Amino acid sequence: MTSQKTILVTGPYLDSDAVALAAEHGFAVVHTPAYPSTDTLRAHLAEHAPFGVVSRMGRFEGAAMDAGPGLRVIAKHGAGVDNIDVAAATERGILVTRAAGGNAVSVAEHAVAMIMAAVKRVVPMDKRLRDGHWDKPTHVGRELRGMRVGLVGSGAIGTETVKLCQAIGMSVGIYDPYAPANAFADLGVTRFDSLEGCLGGSDVVSLHCPLTSETRHLLNARTIGLMPKGSYLVNTARGGLIDEAALKDALDSGHLAGAALDTFETEPPREHLPLFDCPNAIVTPHVAGVTAEAGRRVGLMAVESIIAIAGGAGLAPARMVNADVLAEPAPSHN
Repeated sequence: MTSQKTILVTGPYLDSDAVALAAEHGFAVVHTPAYPSTDTLRAHLAEHAPFGVVSRMGRFEGAAMDAGPGLRVIAKHGAGVDNIDVAAATERGILVTRAAGGNAVSVAEHAVAMIMAAVKRVVPMDKRLRDGHWDKPTHVGRELRGMRVGLVGSGAIGTETVKLCQAIGMSVGIYDPYAPANAFADLGVTRFDSLEGCLGGSDVVSLHCPLTSETRHLLNARTIGLMPKGSYLVNTARGGLIDEAALKDALDSGHLAGAALDTFETEPPREHLPLFDCPNAIVTPHVAGVTAEAGRRVGLMAVESIIAIAGGAGLAPARMVNADVLAEPAPSHN
């Protein structure tokens, strides 16, 4: 077991500037393999005794946390913390932080790229042309200008998505029951009072909300059925928001003209997903926020969180998921 202050990264990569920042403050950075199992996490925690973990890939459960009695901070390399058992961390006096807004531009750009690719049918037409089909005589496309896009969830990513959609002439509406009443006053958007209103009033629905017990399978057979025939569904948030079997049915039946997914219920998928066989579905491997620019921002934010807590400094409330643990002494893990 090492005596040097250590930050453990769950995954094989952390931006070089973030590594340098850690070194400046006396922290060594060590890595797990991609998507480490609980046993792998336990082994690394026992060997390196990190003060902090940068959570990039895979689940982080209480059983893994117990192997690191000196662990005080789990810093998410991004905004969504559904892969971390926050309740278990809280019970153990471990602060969970997020890099709020650090990857917002990258994810918003990917979401809008997915919207464009789905509506313009870029992927299926590319494949058909490569297979020898020249579809110009029969092709009739759609313009994005004037189409209605409904965002489920707002926040930093949603705000950036609004700007990009408006720049290409789309009409934007937002459904977010947790946002303050005046949250969208300066965005020039419609605010939907219900999920049903958002789904029924949008040609494209793009998901930007966290995955919780309330939002799991938010898009299911019933709610997908509320979307207009020939509409599109885009998800760059979390895979569990969509019932994948119901989505496939809607694509196969033609109720939805297309879907574009960057996230899936199980990541990486353990087997070939039936959705992958849908020619009107575009899929990418949860890379919307994986850009050099976003990686630097969220990497620095994650390391800064660990350094701040190690030095007794505070963090902005938006960065802390379970700030109450700071008011209590850390319990023993024995």
